[in-house]
Amino acid sequence: MSLSNFVKRIRNIMRNDAGISGDAQRIEQMAWMLFLKVYDEKENDWEMDSDNFKSIIPEECRWRNWAHDDGSGNVLTGDDLLNFVNNTLFTKLKEIEVTPETPIRQTIVKTMFEDANQYMKDGVQLRQVLNVIDGLNLGDYEESHAFGEIYETLLKEMQAAGSSGEFYTPRALTDFMAQIVSPKIGETMADFACGTGGFITSWLNTLDKRVKTAEDREKYNHSVYGIEKKQFPYMLCVTNLLLHGIDNPLVYHDNSLIKDVLNYTDDDKFDVILMNPPYGGNEKSDVKSHFPSDMRSSETADLFMVLIMYRLKEKGRAAVIVPDGFLFGTDNAKLAIRVKLLKDFNLHTIIRLPGKVFAPYTDIATNIIFFNNEIADGAPDGYSTKETWFYRLDMPEGYKHFSKTKPMKLEHTAPISEWWNDRKEIISDGDEKSRRFSVEELIASDCNFDRCKFPKEEEEVLPPKQLLEEYYKKRKVLEHQIDKTLQEIQDILGFKIDID
Repeated sequence: MSLSNFVKRIRNIMRNDAGISGDAQRIEQMAWMLFLKVYDEKENDWEMDSDNFKSIIPEECRWRNWAHDDGSGNVLTGDDLLNFVNNTLFTKLKEIEVTPETPIRQTIVKTMFEDANQYMKDGVQLRQVLNVIDGLNLGDYEESHAFGEIYETLLKEMQAAGSSGEFYTPRALTDFMAQIVSPKIGETMADFACGTGGFITSWLNTLDKRVKTAEDREKYNHSVYGIEKKQFPYMLCVTNLLLHGIDNPLVYHDNSLIKDVLNYTDDDKFDVILMNPPYGGNEKSDVKSHFPSDMRSSETADLFMVLIMYRLKEKGRAAVIVPDGFLFGTDNAKLAIRVKLLKDFNLHTIIRLPGKVFAPYTDIATNIIFFNNEIADGAPDGYSTKETWFYRLDMPEGYKHFSKTKPMKLEHTAPISEWWNDRKEIISDGDEKSRRFSVEELIASDCNFDRCKFPKEEEEVLPPKQLLEEYYKKRKVLEHQIDKTLQEIQDILGFKIDID
C-alpha cells in the first residue's frame, strides 16, 4: 500500500467518529492497534523459528483472527466489532496472566493494555481504520522500513497533541547525542524516562553501523534499557523497538524514582546514559526520601540527575538535556548536585542550545551536559573534573526561531561537531561563544554554570496580524493542556461533566 497517505487516511476516518475528541485520543487509539498489528507480524517470525511457540494472546484475540479481513465476508464490523473490542479483546488482554518466568516479549502484551483505552464509538469506522492498518505488509523489508519512517511522523504529531509533547525530543538532538557518545558493540545504554524511545532508537541506529557478525547482532539486541512512567508513551516505545527488530525490549512501565538510589549495585549500572529528564514537575515527599538528604529536590529534573549519577558505570559516559535553571539555581539541592558532578565525575562539556528547540510544546531554554564517571587527567585533589568547556550553539542562519514547520535538523548541530574535536575559545567584544573554565573557577563562583550565554535580544514588535496569530497559537496550546488536565481530574473522580 502507499504509505504516504497512511496517517492522513486514518485521521480522516477518525474525525467522523464521535468518540475521538482531539489528536491525543486519535494517536492513543492508533497506538494499541498498531502494536497488535506489529506484534502479530513478530509472532509470525517466532512461529517460524520455533515449533513450540505458543502465543500469550488468547487465540480469538490475535490480530489475524479478528482484525484481518480475509475476504470471506465474515469479518467483524459495526456493533459486533465494537462489542468484541470493548467486552472481549480489552478484557482478556488486561487479564493475561504472567509469571516471573514469562518471556519479556510476552509480558509486554499485558503491560501494554493495563491502561490502554478504546475511544471509537462507530463500529463501521473502526473497521475502516483496522483495514488501513491491516493493509501494511510489515513482512516486506522495504515496506517495514518505510513504515518506520511513517511511525516517526506519528511521534512528532504528539507535539501538537496537548501536553503529550513532553514525550518527544527532536530527532536532531537524539541523533546528535548518540553520535557524540559513539556507541560500541557490547556496551549498554539506558534512558530512565524514555518516552517514545527516541534516544533508544537513535542509539540503535548509530550502533547498527558497527554490527559485523552474528555475535555483534546479539549484543546489539540486548544493548538498550528503558523505563517510562506513563502508559501512552510506553506503548509507543515498545512498538517502536519491535519495529527496530528488538524482539525482547527491556522497557518497563514504571517510575524510575521510587527506589532508593543508594541500593543500586554495579549490576544496575550502564555504560552510557542518554536522557531528556522530565522537567517542570514536582515529586511527593515519599519519592524524595529515596535520595540523599542534601540532594532531595522537589524538581523532577534534579532527581533524575541524581539517579543518573548513581546508575552510571565506572568510566561510563552520559549526555543529558537539562533546563537553564539547573545551571544556576541557588537552592541547596541544585548546588549539591552540581558540586557532586564536579567532584565525582568529569563534567567536560556543556552545550547551550538555542531557544525554542522544543517548540511548540515549550519555550524553556535547554542545554546538553556531557560527563564521564572517571577522573580527568590533571584534576585537582578531591575533584574528578579538571576543566569544563562551554559552547553556545547559535540559531542557524535564516532562522529567527525553531517551530513546528521549521524544526531543528541534525545539520544544525554541525558547528558543535566541528568544534568538538578541535576546541577553541571563541570570544569577541566580550561576547563568549566558547570558553573553558577550570574546576577551581567554577567552585569559586558557587558552581554557577550559566556561562557563554546568549546575547539579550531586543523585544521584537510584531505587526498586529502576526501578533494575533502568535496569541491564538499560544492559546490553543494552553487550552490543550487545560483540557487534558481536566480530563485526568474527571477520570480520577469517576464522573464526566458535559459543557454545552
